[in-house]
Amino acid sequence: MDSKHIIAKRIAKELKDGNLVNLGIGIPTLVANYVPSDIDIYLQSENGIIGLGPLADPNHIDRNLTNPSGQFATLLKHAVLFDSELSFVIIRGGHLDVTVLGALEVDEEGSLASWIVPGKLVPGMGGSMDLVTGAKKVIIATTHLTSSGEPKIKHRCSLPLTAYRRVHLIVTEMAVIEVKSDGLHLIERHPDVSIEEIMTKTEAKLIIDQVKIMEV
Repeated sequence: MDSKHIIAKRIAKELKDGNLVNLGIGIPTLVANYVPSDIDIYLQSENGIIGLGPLADPNHIDRNLTNPSGQFATLLKHAVLFDSELSFVIIRGGHLDVTVLGALEVDEEGSLASWIVPGKLVPGMGGSMDLVTGAKKVIIATTHLTSSGEPKIKHRCSLPLTAYRRVHLIVTEMAVIEVKSDGLHLIERHPDVSIEEIMTKTEAKLIIDQVKIMEV
């Protein structure tokens, strides 16, 4: 299983029966494919959906139905559709139980930078600022390193912040890290990765307590 799917599968285990959940673009969209069959969650999409299902089978695509990433998606039987105004009332009103977002950087304080890519022209942060501020629990889905091998989990974010001290959990292909008031706690590691390797590839200081093995 590749890194993105390892991350998505692990995050799906954090979702609880009855949760209203928003999945951001990129890796977070894959989480829908790993939601346990014995729980019912409600996936909210900022383009106006509650009841978003897994990504569509390539042979059964509705070209009028996409998720926020522009990928063809499906609807569950309880799904409802509405306009963007109501969608952001839900997000900004504090009604989301969980939001899952990607990141360029996360730091020891639980601050997030996710919208300015160095050297690239991007239109803006989209709904990320609203999602991180409005959701009760914020989970970051990100690879541990950048494509050039630099740590994404920093002592302090160097890029402009999306939100200050709003992250609760960071899940990478190497580790699960919980953000607490005293810093970042390493709580799980991939079975093929040592604690020492994780610490070497993390700029932020990690607090090591009892570290479990990730289910992959």
